[in-house]
Formats: sequence, C-alpha cells, structure tokens
Amino acid sequence: MADDKHLLLIDGNSVAFRAFFALHSQINTFVNHNGLHTNAIYAFNTMLDIVLKSFAPSHVLVAFDAGKTTFRTTKFDDYKGQRDKTPSELSEQLPHLRDLLTAYGIRSYELANYEADDIIGTLAQEAAAQGFKVDVVTGDRDLTQLATESVTVNVTVKGVNQLEAYTPAHVAEKYELTPRQIIDMKGLAGDTSDNYPGVTKVGEKTAIKLLKQFDSVEGIYENLDQLKASKMKEHLVADRAQAFLSKDLATIRQDAPLTIGLADLVYQGRDVAALREFYQEMDFNSFLSKLADPETEQARAAIEFQELTAEAVPAVLASFTGPVTFYLEMLDTNYHTAPFAGFVIGQKGQWYVSREVELLKLPAFTKFFADPQQAKLVFDAKRTYVGLNRLGITLAGISFDLLLVSYLLNPNDSGNDLGKIAQLHQYRDVATDEEVYGKGVKRAIPDDSAVFFQHLAQKAQAIEQLQAKLDQQLVENEQDGLFKEMELPLAIVLAQMEIAGIRVDPDRLNQLRKNFAQRIDELTKKIYAEAEEEFNINSSKQLGEILFEKMNLPVIKKTKTGYSTAVGVLEQLKAIAPIASDVLDYRGLTKLQSTYIDGLLKVIHPDDGKIHTTYLQTLTATGRLSSIDPNLQNIPVRDEDGRQIRQAFVPRKAGWQIFAADYSQIELRVLAHISHDQNLQAAFSEGADIHASTAMRIFGLESAAEVTPNMRRQAKAVNFGIVYGISDYGLSQNLGITRKQAKTYIDSYFHEYPNVKQYMEDIVAAAKKYGYVETLFHRRRYLPDIHSKNFNLRSFAERTAMNTPIQGSAADIIKVAMLNMQKALTEQQLQATMLLQVHDELIFEAPEAEIATLEKLVPQVMDAAVKLEVPMKVGYGSGPTWYDVKKG
Repeated sequence: MADDKHLLLIDGNSVAFRAFFALHSQINTFVNHNGLHTNAIYAFNTMLDIVLKSFAPSHVLVAFDAGKTTFRTTKFDDYKGQRDKTPSELSEQLPHLRDLLTAYGIRSYELANYEADDIIGTLAQEAAAQGFKVDVVTGDRDLTQLATESVTVNVTVKGVNQLEAYTPAHVAEKYELTPRQIIDMKGLAGDTSDNYPGVTKVGEKTAIKLLKQFDSVEGIYENLDQLKASKMKEHLVADRAQAFLSKDLATIRQDAPLTIGLADLVYQGRDVAALREFYQEMDFNSFLSKLADPETEQARAAIEFQELTAEAVPAVLASFTGPVTFYLEMLDTNYHTAPFAGFVIGQKGQWYVSREVELLKLPAFTKFFADPQQAKLVFDAKRTYVGLNRLGITLAGISFDLLLVSYLLNPNDSGNDLGKIAQLHQYRDVATDEEVYGKGVKRAIPDDSAVFFQHLAQKAQAIEQLQAKLDQQLVENEQDGLFKEMELPLAIVLAQMEIAGIRVDPDRLNQLRKNFAQRIDELTKKIYAEAEEEFNINSSKQLGEILFEKMNLPVIKKTKTGYSTAVGVLEQLKAIAPIASDVLDYRGLTKLQSTYIDGLLKVIHPDDGKIHTTYLQTLTATGRLSSIDPNLQNIPVRDEDGRQIRQAFVPRKAGWQIFAADYSQIELRVLAHISHDQNLQAAFSEGADIHASTAMRIFGLESAAEVTPNMRRQAKAVNFGIVYGISDYGLSQNLGITRKQAKTYIDSYFHEYPNVKQYMEDIVAAAKKYGYVETLFHRRRYLPDIHSKNFNLRSFAERTAMNTPIQGSAADIIKVAMLNMQKALTEQQLQATMLLQVHDELIFEAPEAEIATLEKLVPQVMDAAVKLEVPMKVGYGSGPTWYDVKKG
C-alpha cells in the first residue's frame, strides 16, 4: 500500500543516459518496426516498473533538463563544455520517453535556465518540510548532497535496475562526510563530468582529508595559516576563486522558481490502454504480455459452428463453392514441433471445427488441400503449409494470406496474432489469443470446447470478412503484384526450405567443443600466469583491477562503476600487454562455445539430424527475412575460430556438396542504380574495388596503390554507413574516431558522389509529399514522423526514408532470385535443394554431378532477377561443408 505522503523524484536525463548505455551493446537489437532505436526506452521502462513497485509512491515526478543554457553556463562558460553531443540514437528516443511517462500517469517537468537537479532539490526540500518521505532516483552522485533523514538519494549501479541508497549514514560511511560536505568536496576536487576545475592537483581523497579537518571550503580558507608550506597549499592559494566558483556550480538549488507544486504530482496509476498502444508501437512484446486487459472483453456476436465428424467430411467439402477459409491451430510459436490443437474450415459464415487433426488425413481432405484450383484463404501461409506437411498433406491453391497482406499494407504494424491484426483493420469481432489462451507459460487451449471452437470460428470469419477489403487496398497501392508474384509464392518456397532443413554433424561440433575447451583452459592458465594470480576472468571489475591497478597498464577509459575492459580498450592494450590479447581470445572462444556450439547441439532434430530454422517473413519494415529457432543468418564468418563452426554444416549424404552463391555489394549497386550517380556507377562498371575507389576519393589519393588497409576499412564503413543512414555518432563509434572526423568523411563522400546526395534529398522530399517511400518493387514503408515538429523524430524519419528503398530493394531482389531459382531447379529436374538464405547469400546442397550445372545456372538466375544500371556480380563456390565453400 502506498504511503499517502511519499514523493518519488526521478532525474530524467541522467537515468535516460544510463538506460541508453546499459543496453548499448544491443542497440541494433532494440529497434522497432519503424526503425526507431528503443534500448533507452526499454531500460527506462524496466527501471520504472522496479522503482514504482519498490517505493509505492503517492506522488511522482520525472525532471528533465530544459537545455544546455542555464544560470551555471552564465557563471562559467565551459560548464559541461567537454561533453560530447548527445548521440542521435538516444536523442530520437527522448520524446518517446515523455509518451511513456504520460501513459504511466507520471508528470514530467523542465524549467528554463535550471537543471533537473535543481527541480529535484527544490521539490525534495518542499516535500520534506511538509512531512513527506522522499526518494530520488538518479545516475548522478552529485545529488547525494540532498540526502537528509527524510530524503534518500538512490543512485543507479550497473545500468539502471540496481540502486545504491544514499542516506546521511551511508554518505558518512562511504566518504566520512555529511551530505552537504559533498558540495565542498566538489568545490575542491572539481568535476570532470561537469567540467568545472576545483583546485589544481586536489582529488577526492585530499579534499575529504581537508574537510574532515576544516569542515568546509570556507573553513579551509579561513584557516590556511594552519597548513604547512606545500605544493597543495600553493595550489589552494592560487585557485581560491576556482574553489568557490566550483562549489557554487556544484550546489543544487533548492529555491528554483517552479510553476508546479506537490499537488500536481499525485500518482494516479497507469493508463493501461495508452500503455498497451505505446508498447505495440515500440514492439515491446514482453511488456505487452504483462499488461492487464484495458477493459472487459468487448461483446462479440456469437458465431455459429458445427463440430466436424469423419462421416460428414466428404459432404461438407462437396458443398463448398468458391474460396474456402482454413485455419490450423498450433499453440507454440515453433510450428515445426508445436502440438496440434484443432482446426476450422468453412465459408460464408458456415464454420466446421474439430480438435481431431487426424481428420485432415482423410482422402477427401488431402485431395481438397492439394487442388491448386481450389482457392483457400488462410492466416500465415508458411505456417499452414509446414503444419499440414507434418501431417503428410500437400497444400496448394492459397489465394489470400491475412498475415502477409496486412504486413504489406503497413509493415510498421507487424505481429502474428490474428486478433490484433484484425483490430488494425477495424475488425473487432475476434478475440486475441492472449484473451482466450492466456500468456507466457500459462498459455493453454481451453478445456471448454465451446469457448475454443468459438475462437476458431471467429478467426476464420475474420479472415473471410477482411479478404475483399484488404485485396482492394493492395490493388489501390499497386501492391497486388508484390503479394501474388513475390510474397505469397515465396512463403511456400520458404516453407519448403524450412522443411528440408540442413544437416549438422554433431560429432564435428563436439570435436570443436573439445578443442575450444582445451584452448580456453590453456588461455585461462596463461592469463593467470600473466596476472600472477587466479581471478574471475569474466568479471570486468576483477579484470580491471588486475590490468590497471596490479599491472599498472594505462587506463584507456573509465566508467561510473570502474575501469572499462570493453573490446576497444583491450584492442588498444594488445600491443603493450599480451594479457589483453589473451583475454580477447578467451572471450571469443567462450562465446562461440556457449552461443553457437551448445546452442546448435540443442536444436538438432533427433529424427533426421537436421536443423529446421524458421524464417520470419513479416518482421522487418524493409522486407528483409529474419531467421529464428535458431538464427542461421548469424553463423560467424569473419574470424577463423567462428568460421570453423560452418564445418559442421554438411550435405544430406555422401557424394553431395554444399553450394553457395551471393550477391556482391548488392545494396551499394542498388544505390548506384537509383541515384544514377556517374562516379559510383563507373566504379562498378569498371569492376573496381568499390571500397578502395571510395577511399581514393574521400582521402584525395591518385591511385588505388596508395590506399592502405585501414583507409579501405574506413571507406567500407562509410559506404555501408551511407546505405544505413548512419549518423556521425554512429560512424565515429564504428571506426573509433571523433565525431568531427566522421562528419568530414561523410561530407567528403557526398562531395565525391553528388547524385547520391541528390537522391537523399529527393527521396526525403517524396516522403514528405506522399507519407511513404517505396522499393523498386512497390514495397511501401510509411513514415508518420516525417512532418514531426520534433527535430529528432523528423530527422530519424528522414534517415529512414533515405535507406529504406536501398535496403528494401536489395531484399526484394534476393527474394525474386529465390523464386526463380526454385522454379529453375524444378524445371531442370535437379536434385539440388535450396536450404538457406543468409541475407544476400543462397545455400544449396546438391550431388557432385550437379555442381557444374549449378555453377552456370545459379549466377545466371541471380543475375537476371532484376536489371540495374550497373552490372550485378555473383560469387559462388562449393565444398564438402559450408566452411569449405570458396567463392570465386
């Protein structure tokens, strides 16, 4: 139960910054269907859930900085002057944080000329005076000065989910100071984060010693005569003005002229409906699943159904005229192994249901499903095809797929719950699976058959009712061809690839596991010997102490919690400390061991020794396919240890080979095509190394011979960065250079490829005019924020407009190639089987006798998928394992 006088104050900017970097390593994982980075929002939401439950406040406020200019910058020009510009990947999330807080029922506030700290300090004092208990949550230890018997300052530790509570007692234990003396300590020691100076050569330890003796900055200067002559005393005398200025800057104001009061901060609780909508927009499915229903289930018209019997099947099927709707229910997401729960079939409001999927094996049914002339309406053609195949049934004749059509009409609203998708199209007479089956581990088919069958009938009727409306929208969008000629037939091809699976040799994986374990053991001993003691290598804290305290290696970077031992830091230390190189090798091998070797061994099917991945066809807004359970698109390729895992991927039997072919730099070729840039096109037409060519241009070199490997690497990052709409921050992070240098590279690129710059400007203008952009094949991506008044939201939409036609067209081209390839294999009656799609690469298995045929056929088919203004280039090769494929 919430205390009726308990105020929670959250330092919005500080916690958002911590939240962003808490999940920084996963920044490209946390991206919603609009391409918005969501890592900070996700971590901030997690923090909110924890602190609201922990503190159960009666009043809440999240305070934000109003801008960089405050009364402190007026007093000291360089206040916070050294701080890097906020990364755009964080800036674009900040407006959405406000939306999250609104949905949570939490007031947010900022005040011109003041910082969030001053808002918090003022309200904390006001609340304490009125008998409130106050908790402050921040990532900034400066706020510990506010701690009193009534005010606890909770500082984030290790991200945003662990808090260290600073009470006056804890401050005394940690610093041997009172909370108010924290201000004096800052005055003496300065603050590198906020960029104010303090006294030269006086650090925290010296400052604490002085304050224990003289109580305050004022006390020290009143008693300077008591100090013995020393360099420190000289610095104190010389820097007197700096000390008092720094103390003033460090002092959090508790009299800020706020326009809100405690009465405005009463916590009313979450607006579940608004929060549900927000989570759907952010693709926060885990948070979504935890939400209670916003309202009682809507009254839905009861739908008539009949339970189907074996005897009635022939007559029922014979009664159908025109398209028939079919839905096969499987509760688990992995439809390769999910138990069957039941099915529904029917048309025109006549629905037949059953839990007995064995009925589908009856001759009348198998004939019905295999008939390509019998039109069938489904939800998720690929799932349905695989499910029926498990029953020994071939499916043909699909004419409508609600999941695929909805995705094409607006890929920003993807998902795979029929009820939710129906609601997107204003059809509400169908429940969601969560409403009927529950969520998480509690998901279950209702024992009450009437409830279950009603839900199946609702699903079938939704598919039927939406078909005409959505098909018409496809025609209006000129996307009916995209559906009928690309996505729907591709769903069947993907289903066939998933069913085929790829054989994995467990003996090879176990041998690699043994080899890696031996090397990990050797590295562990070597690291211990170099450190001259045993410690937990996986502990960043312990490793940091070894490297920077015991071994006295130069500190490259510090974090709030200690020394950074990130990859970039260890890479810089390699040249002077072999232990750094060994730790990197250790980390690489342990990750390969756990993520790939152990992960793959768990999912080898016991019956056929194969791995059957699942391709997500309706996930990404650009149209790219994703692979899950397991993800076979991220099997390592860049380093030799990782590549060895590919040795375990083998053909189905002896005398066969793995054959692979891929497009070379397809996205850059698409960019050259749609931008019509002569310089970019010339490089491809001449067969030049595009990255070396770009390096020559941005570094002003005369010949390719002058291009160093590092120059080529940087040019490659620029080339692909442009395609992905990279910011100067993103490029600087990728290359380990300053943002200023990164901006210079990007500016030079656009100078050398002027039509690329013109394309970027034109596509943004088109997006603003039409509200969406398209690929070469009319795949659309809507950009609702393209006219936003918020700079960050608008900028992000503009970058998305630039890169979506490039990425999306490349994705479409490989899809066309897959369709044409499957058709060619069938027409030529080859045994070769297409197994995997790994972004721009296709993987096959084939008898050795067919390899020569594939070497001619596959590049020819892939090259003919689309006609661009620059030549396509297809590399191919074969070998006894995926590892051994050497492309020419």
